[in-house]
Amino acid sequence: MKKITLLLTLIFSSVFLFAQDSPKGQNPPPPLPTREISGIVKDSTDLGVIGATVSLTSDKDTLKTSTNADGIFIFKNVKSATYTLLVQSIGYTASKPVRYKQNDAIPRIVMDPITLKEEKNQLNEVVINGTPSITYKTDTVEYKASDYIVRKNATVDELLKKMEGMEVGTDGTVTHQGQTLTKAKLNGKEYLGGDLANAIKNLPAEIVEKIQVVDDYGDQAARTGVKDGDPEKILNITTRTDKSVGNMANINVGAGNNKRFESGLFATRVSGNQTIGVNGRFNNTVNGVASSGDNGGNSGGNSGGGGRGGNNGGNTNANSGSSSGSGGTTQAGNGSFSYRDKVSKKVEVNLNYGFSSTDVNSLNNSTAKRFAAIDPNSDAPPVDNVTNEVKNSIADNLTKSHNIRLEIEAELDSNNFLKVIPTFRYNSTNNSRLDTIFQDGFNHRDEFSKNSSKNTRPQVGATIFYQHLFSKPRRNISAQVELNSNNQDAEQVQDSRYIFYTDIAETQRRDSLVNRIIARKNLQDNYRGSLTYVEPLSLNTQLEFNAQINYNGYDNTATTRNIGPNGNLAVIDSLSNIYDYSFTQGRIALNYRYGMDRNSKVRFSLGLTAVPAVLSGTKLSLGTTTQRNSFNMIPIARFEYLWSRQHKLQINYSGTAVEPTFDQIQPVRDVSNPQNPIVGNPDLLAAFTHTINANYNNYIANSKLNYSVNLNGTMTDNAVIRNTVQIKQSLAGGVTNYINETRYLNQNGIYRINANYSVNKQLNDRKYNLALSGSVSYDHRMSMTNGLQNNTNVLTMVERFGPRINPTEWFEINPNVSYNHTKSTNSLLTNANSNTNTLALNVDGRVYLWDTYLFGYSASKNYVRGISSNLTSNPFVINMYVEKELFDRRGKITFQAFDLLNQNNFVNQDVSDNAIIDTRSNALSRYFMVRLSMRLQKWTGAKGKNGRGIMRRGDGSFM
Repeated sequence: MKKITLLLTLIFSSVFLFAQDSPKGQNPPPPLPTREISGIVKDSTDLGVIGATVSLTSDKDTLKTSTNADGIFIFKNVKSATYTLLVQSIGYTASKPVRYKQNDAIPRIVMDPITLKEEKNQLNEVVINGTPSITYKTDTVEYKASDYIVRKNATVDELLKKMEGMEVGTDGTVTHQGQTLTKAKLNGKEYLGGDLANAIKNLPAEIVEKIQVVDDYGDQAARTGVKDGDPEKILNITTRTDKSVGNMANINVGAGNNKRFESGLFATRVSGNQTIGVNGRFNNTVNGVASSGDNGGNSGGNSGGGGRGGNNGGNTNANSGSSSGSGGTTQAGNGSFSYRDKVSKKVEVNLNYGFSSTDVNSLNNSTAKRFAAIDPNSDAPPVDNVTNEVKNSIADNLTKSHNIRLEIEAELDSNNFLKVIPTFRYNSTNNSRLDTIFQDGFNHRDEFSKNSSKNTRPQVGATIFYQHLFSKPRRNISAQVELNSNNQDAEQVQDSRYIFYTDIAETQRRDSLVNRIIARKNLQDNYRGSLTYVEPLSLNTQLEFNAQINYNGYDNTATTRNIGPNGNLAVIDSLSNIYDYSFTQGRIALNYRYGMDRNSKVRFSLGLTAVPAVLSGTKLSLGTTTQRNSFNMIPIARFEYLWSRQHKLQINYSGTAVEPTFDQIQPVRDVSNPQNPIVGNPDLLAAFTHTINANYNNYIANSKLNYSVNLNGTMTDNAVIRNTVQIKQSLAGGVTNYINETRYLNQNGIYRINANYSVNKQLNDRKYNLALSGSVSYDHRMSMTNGLQNNTNVLTMVERFGPRINPTEWFEINPNVSYNHTKSTNSLLTNANSNTNTLALNVDGRVYLWDTYLFGYSASKNYVRGISSNLTSNPFVINMYVEKELFDRRGKITFQAFDLLNQNNFVNQDVSDNAIIDTRSNALSRYFMVRLSMRLQKWTGAKGKNGRGIMRRGDGSFM
């Protein structure tokens, strides 16, 4: 403890000393005035020239730098405002030395763009293109949009489908090299609340200069460079400078049989960093059927989803005709408004409001095998007892939400930045459900239940971020505070009937009725504070210090009341649970980073994080108190090697400590659900998960070949697992029932290994794209039933081959074949072993006829083994549409036909610790629709202020 105290004292002392401008009691001479000079170097096509050498000389300066990936150069601490500039780059004619005389009082000088001319040295028929289609940067993969050809008036989603490693679903979901993207930005700024689907389905492809896939560690990391935790994958769209100002509106309406309808309005204005948007939709659709989206039903090679599941370790999606595994119908309405602008020279605001209402009606049928391990030396039934279950469910769920988020960014001066984000969210849910469950075997009983529930949850929060930049480059200090308060109020009405049988013939039985109201009130307060200090040690290294404190406070009340014959309510103390607890965690991290120079091929971080934590709470209903303390040391390790801008290797290690929840450690028997009581374990230790990620990416520009390999491994020490104990109950009349009591304990040896790869080869000027991808995962789990340990190993392998064939502008066909193999084996519950294989054949395409007519189609056929034949019939699903384009392709009339053979079904198999569940959902999927849509737009170029040229950052944002 003394060593830790001494270390922290030295760290804070160094931070304080570094931050001082001069020792007390001295009056140093005033420094000479200096300035920052920046500019951009472009070629004749208006693209930034990368790696150009820029030399600045004066009577007081001799400086040299190179342009970054966007062609921008920056000189800091320039002593003279009169200087000479020279720019040189391979493949371009060097600029003539030009002498500049600037205003000596201006601290930051932004120069007009400097344009270099390409050298006219041509060697026979060799053509050299200096800008590759794909570039790998730190935390960013960048695509050059002009290298991918799409039809006039195409949208961004059609452009993404042409790019290597991208998969676009009909619902607007995007995956990149097997990882899902979560939100969208436009020119480095969150676009219309980050709604990814709306951004790619509405923005035109013609305005795009670059597409970037970014590992986003949050706003604080973006400004400080200090990365903490796992990143979020986002899509950033950067616009062409000559098409960065525009107005557009998309309108569509559609109607079909069986009460299907859809309508939508999308309108936006973009002017550099300013964006204004309005969006609204109202639909009644079939869940899981390839949606028409905003492109006349074009599925783009993703209408067939059979065999795409299985990556989550034991969950196989064996449906056909959709990338989703759920059935039913949904009536949904939503609207949003977004406004982002710089309201003054120093202040920028971003306001987003969204409303949504969703009513989902579904009908599900499932069969399950539930297993119980019994000690063979006991007087209980034999090992591997099986309960067979058939369940039918009808559910209706109505959800409404309001969401308001305001961001205020203030550049207080050149050295101080402030950002304030107040938020408000309100959610409400009304749910009704009818379940019929029939069980035989080890447990022999029937259950008929009707449940209804209401849930409201208002949430209020705020985030405040402040950063100060010191005069020394890269030295900065920042602080962030987050405050959130949630108040959840829920009420559930249970009306159930249980029938317990004594024999297979069901000649004797005992009925049990349950009619209760369960009311829950959950108050949750979250507070987080963070302090970060960055001290540069050299041009290529820096020291990073971060301290955090996280507090989560919970106040929970659950009361259960019986509804008597006359409607009287009586509280059941044994079925009620009232408790409050808090979890406080600190994090103190010291990290050394190498590779700050843009030209550095090797970059790495090494450090250590200390994590003290306290969990305390009180169960008021029983008067028990719990307090837990823990302390963990977590290493920090990141490594990156760049052979070139198209060839990169990255390896990261992280460790996460997770305390058990209060439910898991409270030493009392919670019988809120009499059939599934829970008993906590006060001796549980915190689980610690080690995670290693490795990514290898290479793009060979001359061959138009892109391949990537991603590896991920996790291992958990002291994992909290369940021990399900089946307790025998003797009921009246000789009836026996078993209830499942859940207990918790720590266990080592749980791990998961996952690997995926992607290979893309473009041929004949990208008219043909060969895409091969696959993944393999091995999941080693542990569970216990009746005190006996069961090891479950789940192996999942997925292979996909999907060429894209587009030889001419009027013809496109995209066949796709995938194979999914999922095998689950158990050391003890051998009856729970499963082996599922799915072969999925899919094809989609479109043909343009007479220039303005379009015929599109998608078809899929699945062959499933390992799931009961009464659940899946290997359906053959065909969707088609015919479209007429109007007004120079700005308007469309579309006739759509879904599931012509009426064979679609949705089957999902879930392999859990002690059960195999096969679920089939209803899909009223054959229907027809007529759709009208119109797109209006006008785009122009951005202009610099005071006659100066446009300067932009690497993410596309305008300076």
